[in-house]
Amino acid sequence: MLACTAFAAQAGEWQFYGGDAGGRHYSEAGQINTGNVDQLAVAWTHRSGDLERRAELMPQTSGQATPLLLPEQAGESLVYCTQFNEVIALDPGNGTERWRFDPEIDTSGERPFRCRGVAYYEEQRVADGEHCRHRLYTNTHDRRLLALDAIDGQPCRDFGKSGAVTQFGSDRGADHVSNSSAPVVAQGVVVSGSTVIDFHFAESPRGLVQAFDSLTGSLRWSFDPLQGHSGSGSANVWAPMSIDEARGLVFLPTSAPSPDYYGANRPGDNRYANSIVALDLATGEVQWHFQHVRHDLWDYDTPAQPILFDWQKNGETIPALAQPTKQGFVFVLDRRNGKSLWEITEQPVPPSQIPGEHTARTQPKPIAPPPLLDPFLMPEQAWGLTPWDRSDCAEQLAELDNLGLFTPLSEKLTLMLPGSLGGANWGGGAILGDSGVLVVNVNTTPFSGRLVPREETAGQGTSDHPAAGARMRVPMRGTPYDVEVGALVSPLGTPCSPPPWGKLVAVDLVAGKTLWEKPLGSVHDMAPFPVPFHLDWGTPNLGGGIATAGGLFFIGATMDKHIRAFDTESGEVLWRYELPVDATATPMTYTYKGRQYVVINAGGHAMFSRPQGDYLYAFALEQE
Repeated sequence: MLACTAFAAQAGEWQFYGGDAGGRHYSEAGQINTGNVDQLAVAWTHRSGDLERRAELMPQTSGQATPLLLPEQAGESLVYCTQFNEVIALDPGNGTERWRFDPEIDTSGERPFRCRGVAYYEEQRVADGEHCRHRLYTNTHDRRLLALDAIDGQPCRDFGKSGAVTQFGSDRGADHVSNSSAPVVAQGVVVSGSTVIDFHFAESPRGLVQAFDSLTGSLRWSFDPLQGHSGSGSANVWAPMSIDEARGLVFLPTSAPSPDYYGANRPGDNRYANSIVALDLATGEVQWHFQHVRHDLWDYDTPAQPILFDWQKNGETIPALAQPTKQGFVFVLDRRNGKSLWEITEQPVPPSQIPGEHTARTQPKPIAPPPLLDPFLMPEQAWGLTPWDRSDCAEQLAELDNLGLFTPLSEKLTLMLPGSLGGANWGGGAILGDSGVLVVNVNTTPFSGRLVPREETAGQGTSDHPAAGARMRVPMRGTPYDVEVGALVSPLGTPCSPPPWGKLVAVDLVAGKTLWEKPLGSVHDMAPFPVPFHLDWGTPNLGGGIATAGGLFFIGATMDKHIRAFDTESGEVLWRYELPVDATATPMTYTYKGRQYVVINAGGHAMFSRPQGDYLYAFALEQE
């Protein structure tokens, strides 16, 4: 029988962005546990220097990197990437810098700078002891795939042109096509997705996924999720991917087709968009796909890394895949064939009010586990700090088009719950050991949006998504409309829904039930009413968490500068630490020379208009 721990990061290891190639965000390390986590203290810090050297660009940055710990034969460094794609190797015990490589990216344009991670691979075609036997691969903001020697940080000259391959879309500039997530690599193949501009164009760049030879950088295959569909674009893979090396499969979480909120130009289900697509790693051929949103009109991308685990029920073990979604569902699939392990029902979809637009008749909904959030919000449920702002929220809600989840946008303001941030987002979730229990962070703040006829507005702007508390109007060039989207808030700036406005949820994927829910984050540090004590009402959150054999779930992600440790059994907060800025990145953990560390990148986030930083914090138990 296959064991779930076959995918877990063993104690001392964290060699993949998600802890393992299947993105389980779980470690067998248990030195830090529920009984002693309150003794956790700062072991060391590292500063990249960007806050001083690139001060004028820092407002455009989001610190999202999760470091890797390289194996001993590869130098045993802790390696991470900065917002500007510098790769830095540190001593895991004290944070001293060993080497850094600066790819000197093109910093023109307005797109946020971010780098979620790097990938490590031992290239068997290079002799043991030779340069670049042990390799790091990373994507850059300006669409290059780099290969570096893991021991000294120098480019692998046999890869592409002097260690770099130029990827599809680089001629369009980073404002149109960029990168955020790390590539994945196995069996001599490096696979890379892209980050394509949202909203702005009916025909945005295609969301081409490319695979390269890990030694030479030559193109092995490419995959267009919108193959055969004209009049559209994107459906790109911007979230992290996963690999099942034993079965030779790579799993792609694809996004929405363009334009995000208007589908008259792209009739039909838009197959392979908004899907989990399993490709043959060697050839790029489709093995199966599961589409969780048909003909997307809500920007419900597949936002997170597919999580590979073993479903164990009634004496049977099934290789499974769990996919959290923006709409608040968790789909659990047999990863051999894409069939759902829970019955799928079909939810009717309200018809579109836009001329020429036709919604899909139904959308898939699993009977279990339960949705991660409630998509219904009625005027009588309006929330406010005072009767005055609660009444204002009730009036706003009464004026909205609101037929529940999947209500399409019209020229009238429409409730969007969840909004385009989700639900779940790129931080994904963690599977607790071999239990089949998933812990995942969720956004619950309501949004509203509408389509604005283009003659009514000039439609300027290049934002990816609305900032917290702000409204965004963006042109959808090539369509009759612009789109206006923003958080649904009271005159005091608080969400019109009852708290929590961000939460942590534990769900048993095998039993199909929610185990617990807890608020994630305190609003004490948020305008317009900063207060000197915690108000644990939850905050919007971006970034993810990790679970350990010590019974803990570590997560930053919130808008209150804190990293927290939750008890995975009860959901209670056992420890928290205030960082200099928000940590909108997923932490990691490793054991080095007998001591377990928890590391998180604190870099702030451009989207939330929060302060930026260049910090890497490592925590460990205090030594006697």
